[in-house]
Amino acid sequence: MTWERTHVDEGARRQWRSTIAAAQAGDRQALDELVEGWLPLVYNVVGRALNGHADVDDVVQETMLRAVDNLGSLRDPDSFRSWLVAIAMRQIRDRARRRQNARLDESAAREATDFAELTVLRLQLEGQRREVAEAVRWLDDEDRQLLSLWWLEVAGELSRRELAAAAGISRQHAAVRVQRVKERLETARGIVRALDGACPGLREMTARFSGRPDSVWRKRLARHIRGCGYCGDTRETVVPAERLLVGMALVPIPVGFTLSLALGGKTAAAATATSVGWSAKVMAALTQPAVAVTAGATLVAGGAYVVTQPSDAPPPATAPTAASTARPPSPTPPVTPTATSSPSPTPSPSQTPKAGLYGTVVDAVDRAPDPDAEPAALPHRPESGITSTGGPHAVMNHRGDTVTLTGQGYVLVRWQISPQYRAGSLVMPAWTGLEGELFHVASGGGRRMDDRTSDTDASATGMGNATTGYAVPPPGTQQMWQNEYFYLDGSVRLTVNERGADYGLSVFPTDWAAADKDINQGPPDGVIRYGLVRDTGRDDTPVPQYVTRETPADAATVPQRSRV
Repeated sequence: MTWERTHVDEGARRQWRSTIAAAQAGDRQALDELVEGWLPLVYNVVGRALNGHADVDDVVQETMLRAVDNLGSLRDPDSFRSWLVAIAMRQIRDRARRRQNARLDESAAREATDFAELTVLRLQLEGQRREVAEAVRWLDDEDRQLLSLWWLEVAGELSRRELAAAAGISRQHAAVRVQRVKERLETARGIVRALDGACPGLREMTARFSGRPDSVWRKRLARHIRGCGYCGDTRETVVPAERLLVGMALVPIPVGFTLSLALGGKTAAAATATSVGWSAKVMAALTQPAVAVTAGATLVAGGAYVVTQPSDAPPPATAPTAASTARPPSPTPPVTPTATSSPSPTPSPSQTPKAGLYGTVVDAVDRAPDPDAEPAALPHRPESGITSTGGPHAVMNHRGDTVTLTGQGYVLVRWQISPQYRAGSLVMPAWTGLEGELFHVASGGGRRMDDRTSDTDASATGMGNATTGYAVPPPGTQQMWQNEYFYLDGSVRLTVNERGADYGLSVFPTDWAAADKDINQGPPDGVIRYGLVRDTGRDDTPVPQYVTRETPADAATVPQRSRV
């Protein structure tokens, strides 16, 4: 370690020493700073150890609660980091023990965010760094727990002494266990590499592989790789994992992460009356039995944190479920044009929009038109072109992925639903921060996503099948088509709110000619149905259901029937 690094670390230790001391003395701002500063570290330890299982939020919350509740017992502020990580590891092991005799909740597992994917996405990893992150999926739970610490050690966030203390083992034992984990990680990297460029034998072997790593498939694949000249040939120099991870940043906490510190259910007054010292002081400072720490209060590194809510603050917004996103219809029901409606021709520049009409008509549930019903003419709105922060083809596969669109013209949003990975309730994407106007003008791609996709399986649609299950939109949500076309005159941000069912969006700035060509492809051209024109050419063309001019911290909280 260089003098410069040592000097910086010592400066940071002094800063945290004073913050910890102030928090122990009851300083509310210092307590906020302490939670804010160390929450990302705990989130990374727990997230990687559990590979993003749905229990991650609960374990992180329990860790921070225990740390806050027991801060007064910490004798040496310099040991705070190892003390905090040790609490996290105890919570991880306790969670494992509780689940040993309980049946795995598969629905919770499906709704989890794979931490390997999150690491690749948030840190924009490529090449062998991406390979290392994805290889973590192939490790057993115990190995992942130690890897979560070793990863942070290599990245410069933990020392070996702190790793050993957090794992509850000696430094000598830690060295042996870390070496074993590194060897298994390299085996897992080989599996990831082989699957990326699978030989014919491996493709045949994995034909029935569900895609979910487990110990049985790890052994089978490792055995194949050892005996296969193609899969065992790396074709490039393999960089050791520790060299790839040096200096790697922590994965930011996702927007929408919510931390609630419910301190024993006591009121401040009761706690003051029954406790002495630091615990009573901090309970007096936190004026509610449940203190919410939520994304949007203060943003840190693209993620979440943290303000303790005063007693008169409104409750924080939480990410909705499929049921909670449904809103009752407005007194004036939305009207959606059908395939047989007769839209106006290209609007005259002198046409004056009706005051207050734009945005009062939103997408609604509609029936699929007759497959052979050709669409009405698509009005040609003015277009000077759309720019996208995602480039000409933005691929968004994970919760929180966003793209900002600006200009005047047409946008194609293509749906990719993957019920074979996770079926269940869909949390729909949302359009936020709208400036100007946004219309839903057409649907195409040759099919609605609930159309049949198989001649042999009557249950199979683009939303799933009877074997894998189905992706299910919230009640009252319009059924999406493969391709959805929008017209923008202004600026807006589109966000994937994936939680539950697995889906992705591809976003392309496009033009009227491409949209018109797509929707006029029909059964004679080999597709399931003609497209559908929704644009009336006027301001009563519907807008997307989930759209707002506001910029909420969590886009998943956008109401289903927003009025813009």
